[in-house]
Amino acid sequence: MRKIYASLAAAASFFLLSPGPAQAADFYQGKRLTFLINFAAGGPTDIEGRLLTRHIGKHIPGNPSVIVQNMDGAGGLIGTNYIGEIAPKDGLTVGYLTGAALAYLVARDRQRVDFLTYNIVAFQPGTQIYFVRKDTPPGITKPADIFKAQGLVIGGLAADSAKDLQLRLVADIIGLKYKYVTGYKGNAGARLAMERGEINMFSETIPGYRAQVEPGMIAKGDAVPLFYDPGWDGEKYFVPFMVKGFDVPPFHEFVEKATGKPPAGPAWEIYKKILATDTQMLRVITFPPGVPKEAVEVLQAAVRKLNDDKEFAADAEKLVNFVPQYEAGSNIQQVVAGALKVTDAERGWLTNYIKNAP
Repeated sequence: MRKIYASLAAAASFFLLSPGPAQAADFYQGKRLTFLINFAAGGPTDIEGRLLTRHIGKHIPGNPSVIVQNMDGAGGLIGTNYIGEIAPKDGLTVGYLTGAALAYLVARDRQRVDFLTYNIVAFQPGTQIYFVRKDTPPGITKPADIFKAQGLVIGGLAADSAKDLQLRLVADIIGLKYKYVTGYKGNAGARLAMERGEINMFSETIPGYRAQVEPGMIAKGDAVPLFYDPGWDGEKYFVPFMVKGFDVPPFHEFVEKATGKPPAGPAWEIYKKILATDTQMLRVITFPPGVPKEAVEVLQAAVRKLNDDKEFAADAEKLVNFVPQYEAGSNIQQVVAGALKVTDAERGWLTNYIKNAP
């Protein structure tokens, strides 16, 4: 996938140097652009989406007003389906979505419009930090102690969400015995449950971890960080840009150090497939199918300029402690389609894994 990213960067450079569409200067003149976020206000998706909307308007010719609408529910599917099925196709409503790529793999029957027909503008990679309560019997003081955990309770949001799947997969890959409790109302609900001791293992994306977990349970000594999801481009691992400096290992290194051998097996292969799709495309900016081409081109150009916006970078560092970088090359539709290829065997394994959640 890194080779693909290189082609995206080259395409982006060409378009930055090329004149915009003929109608770019007036397409958004005097109009209002709505970013629809498919998770609740205050969560990681909302934080990053509002950060983007705070700065994107100045990079759009015509300087439209930019507003945010939250539409959460069903692990993000309600908002995702709204963008594909109901949202106006006039270029004035765009989705800022989390979990849409994974839903194509695990909940395709619930995506009422084929996700590959959406007009993808950009995507942003991400990762998660996994952590556990220190008072989990017989006591956790360092990451390797997770192998001794007794009465481990893993919390989640929905059985087919990326968070739940990855939490269960990492636990199964390293052979943990655990109870699985899902259905919490967003990350905030699960964090509260962990603070109360109802669950004792959870994960957070970087914004949530930096803003809530690190200054909360970690600083108070109530929890221990374990590992994070590495980047995976289909051929090799890499360190996601937003975790550089974290004093925790990527999951594959944690497993190899603890067990003396690299992770393997069906669960591991599916975990890597999720890394190459949902983790690489954690946030997706997309228009509905059938919007004017000008809208896609104008917003893609604006996102590329946002990547070099120093004010955006400074604001991001203060708010989430890293600077989001969006992939927004002209061939991004093909990139997404390629990454979302899945075999019948892989889809069947995932379907059974979700259905047979403990």
